[in-house]
Amino acid sequence: MVGSVIGERFACLSFGESHGRCVGMVIDGCPAGLQLNEGDIQPLLDLRKPGQSIISTQRKEEDRVEILSGVFEGFTTGAPICMLIWNRDSDSRSYEEIISKPRPGHSDYPAKVKYSGYADYRGGGRFSGRLTASFIMAGAVAQKLLYSTLGIEITAYTVQIGQIKANEIDLENAKKNRYANDIRCPDLTAADKMREIILQTKREGDSLGGVVECICTGLPVGLGEPIFSSLESDISKAVFSIPAVKAIEFGSGFLGSEKKGSENNDLFTIKNNKIVTKTNNAGGILGGLSNGMPIKMRIGFKPASSISRTQSTIDLSSLSEVDINVAGRHDPCVVPRAPPVVESIVAAVIADHALRSGFIGPVLKIWSKKQNPKN
Repeated sequence: MVGSVIGERFACLSFGESHGRCVGMVIDGCPAGLQLNEGDIQPLLDLRKPGQSIISTQRKEEDRVEILSGVFEGFTTGAPICMLIWNRDSDSRSYEEIISKPRPGHSDYPAKVKYSGYADYRGGGRFSGRLTASFIMAGAVAQKLLYSTLGIEITAYTVQIGQIKANEIDLENAKKNRYANDIRCPDLTAADKMREIILQTKREGDSLGGVVECICTGLPVGLGEPIFSSLESDISKAVFSIPAVKAIEFGSGFLGSEKKGSENNDLFTIKNNKIVTKTNNAGGILGGLSNGMPIKMRIGFKPASSISRTQSTIDLSSLSEVDINVAGRHDPCVVPRAPPVVESIVAAVIADHALRSGFIGPVLKIWSKKQNPKN
């Protein structure tokens, strides 16, 4: 399968399958001199892993990361960084039926046609949300790299589940409260309502979608490579690599299409001796380049495709319409586990562009005991 690599200077290769031996990530291009160990990656993996509450799949995976290469005496060496987690709790018995009966909403049918039946179908194989754990590995490294060198921070959180929407969320509140509940919504009142509707929908044998908002602060002006590698282009491509993502908008997004130019344009001004805009309808990107304002985006997730209700499909062996009941352990809503994944994949893209634009060099110029052994 081609298509498992993203990035040019911070290149990330995802590997593994949902019910295979492991899933992992290889990063090629991370600068030498970044202080790094498993403890920098594990907390973000813990935020994504399954089985944490009754609103997520009950598959129990420890998701304990191992760094196999690219780190020596606590610092990155500039060599490829290989990381993995072992699959310990996969149960493939319920997937035997989908060999000939593709599940509605899943990739089973097009994958079977494209790969002539050779693709690993267990748990969705390469098409599973399980592979987002590899995104986390890359993103944890990217986030530490970006914050250590440029002070860039990336914050994602839930703002909508089904028809339940959070109120406008202040960034500082988001940083403080986004992980204060299992919905990952900083609006705690809305989070309670979201949780209730997820559980109700789960009891009905159905699923829900929702929206994750992501804000990136501290970016320098000029990240992005027009035309086909604009910052919006590359972020969008990466975000759409997350299973269940079906929409993305930046800044005013679709609402901006209803405005006049005089309402949607962001007027320039000076604040603290720095050029900024009075509003941020552009979402921090102009002409595909970062303009120094926070990048703000919203990502739409479809309802989880695996539901326990009886649905119709085609038996490929007889080409007849049949009923299917999707067994297994599944999320009634994938959105609450998505914020750390969104943060991670966006961080990987921004790190790639920071290296491409020369804002980060091949060897880091940040203080460390390695560089100052007397301290």
